[in-house]
Amino acid sequence: MYSSFTIKTWAEDDRPREKLVLKGRKTLSDAELIAILIGSGHREKSAVDLSQELLDVAGNNLKDFSKLTIADLCKFKGIGTAKAVTILAALELGRRRKDSNSSKKTKVSSSKIVYEYVKPIFEDLHIEEFHVLLLNRANEILRSIQISQGGVAGTVVDARVIFKAGIDAMASSIILVHNHPSGQMVPSPEDIKLTRELISFGKMIDLPILDHLIYTDNGYFSFADKGML
Repeated sequence: MYSSFTIKTWAEDDRPREKLVLKGRKTLSDAELIAILIGSGHREKSAVDLSQELLDVAGNNLKDFSKLTIADLCKFKGIGTAKAVTILAALELGRRRKDSNSSKKTKVSSSKIVYEYVKPIFEDLHIEEFHVLLLNRANEILRSIQISQGGVAGTVVDARVIFKAGIDAMASSIILVHNHPSGQMVPSPEDIKLTRELISFGKMIDLPILDHLIYTDNGYFSFADKGML
């Protein structure tokens, strides 16, 4: 159990910053790493104690912790907007690190490959986003483009934006992807209607839709796998 006294009163090798320098980053607990980000606690709690309080709310699960918003973090005494933003920025860097792809393009041969590719993009999002994956003739992903962002229950999609992105990139085909923050893996009637309309238009301009994936943190729904294209 960490003392609630200020970190400055601790032995040098017990202070998070000094501990990282002396012993390496892997020796620090999650709370100690967050304490380095926020820098200080308040009169009743050290930075480490405050960081552990933040983690406790998420059940000491970093995946759940990353879902906290600025407003959630600012509810804690000692956490203002600046500290909350610093924490979220660090979490986003970690997410983008996972998203860093090698120079080798990802070749799509199954919906599972698509799901794994977009996981760093959609993981832990609490609002709905719509993206398209643009593929070349070898079914390799050229890039992912965000088309729209909405609320927890939906987002507006403009077909013209989707197909312009594909044409500009000289893509040979497109895969649609959007998330359901609720975790619901069944497409809504609106999802089905939109997919049919985009498939129809894609055939007209020779830019086919290969799949529409509905992403959740616990799995996915593939229109192609279900024979709905």
